[in-house]
Amino acid sequence: MSRKWFVFLCLGTLFMLLLTAVACRSADDQPLPTAVPTIPVIAAATSTPTLNPTFTPEPTAEVIEIAPTATPFATVTPVPTSTALPGIVLAAPEDFGTDRNPLTGELVAEPENLLRRPLAIKVSNSPPQYARPQNGLSQADLVFEHVTEADITRFTAIFYSQTPPDIGPVRSARLIDKELPAMYDAALAMSGAHPVVSQRLHGSDIGDRILRSHETGFYRTDEDKPWEHTLHADPAGLWAAIAAHDEDRPPQFTSWLTFSTLPPPDGAPATRIEVAYDTYELVEWVYDPADGRYYRWADGEPTIDANNDTQISAANVILLTAVHEKDHSICLTHSNGVCTDWPIEIQIWGQGSAIILRDGQQYPVTWLRENRSDMFTFVDADGNPVPLQIGNSWFQVLPHYYENPVTISP
Repeated sequence: MSRKWFVFLCLGTLFMLLLTAVACRSADDQPLPTAVPTIPVIAAATSTPTLNPTFTPEPTAEVIEIAPTATPFATVTPVPTSTALPGIVLAAPEDFGTDRNPLTGELVAEPENLLRRPLAIKVSNSPPQYARPQNGLSQADLVFEHVTEADITRFTAIFYSQTPPDIGPVRSARLIDKELPAMYDAALAMSGAHPVVSQRLHGSDIGDRILRSHETGFYRTDEDKPWEHTLHADPAGLWAAIAAHDEDRPPQFTSWLTFSTLPPPDGAPATRIEVAYDTYELVEWVYDPADGRYYRWADGEPTIDANNDTQISAANVILLTAVHEKDHSICLTHSNGVCTDWPIEIQIWGQGSAIILRDGQQYPVTWLRENRSDMFTFVDADGNPVPLQIGNSWFQVLPHYYENPVTISP
């Protein structure tokens, strides 16, 4: 081998070792990806579900394909306030006062609720015959739908300003639940977790505010279904349990969302969206111009809150792509002494690509999360904040390796 080729081989080996080291960093290290995964969007489907109970979207043949772009993290400089939009604009802590929810921008009927710690509660979505309809999701400020194993999905719902009478079914946590409570300074309520995942959770900065099924606030229903699908929670009891841990205090946010009552001017129409979690679930969101909200379906059926029999809707739907990697330091399943399954680490730190859906419009954005305690914020290609509509938000967290997971119709 010539000296030239030997040097080239050594440099290449060193480069691959550096890439491996970066990929293995923990969430606490907060690596900044050098490439931003994008969200492939395919042509619109021809069928449109009917809104429950009366709204029917107008059919259209026009299809807009969106492939959002993102600038490198180092060049993004978020602007602290926005003056371009009329109406109500919330962009800094002083804009929210003491009676607006920083997670939704909404005025709250009971401002004292904002003095308690948010709850991040794990809610089941599988199998459908046992998990659906869920209880309480219509009163969550934020909901994150993410994959667990394979393409089965589960929810982490953030409750802060409202107190539903019942939440469930409550299931076990995943590695992503080391991150989401940190973003919103929330307590984590779960049925349990894999022993090593549980060790990671309890050993992190959220460890003192984790509630498991033996705590006050949890109870078992008498439903005729497998035992693991019968755990529910009374959130008032969970807040009492947090108080018993001396952990119930107002959240300390280190970043702030931007809200505006009027949409940015550069959106493209988006009235019907399909999100395919591979072969497991087809999620659909349909925009109702009568109230300015998106309504949710799963596998062709309206997503209903069993507490009030209303269809789940959101002021904002955020299609968020993140790197998903198997954590080979944790083995979930052994077969003949060989590990065959590992948990998925969803790397929701640094930056990534997203599409914000609000007011019947779509906006390609970059999501940012620089520090562990920061919540997601969103900027356009010039680094300017992209505001959410005032109201609740639903996050569809998508693996970076999905091909054509999203269909958007104008």
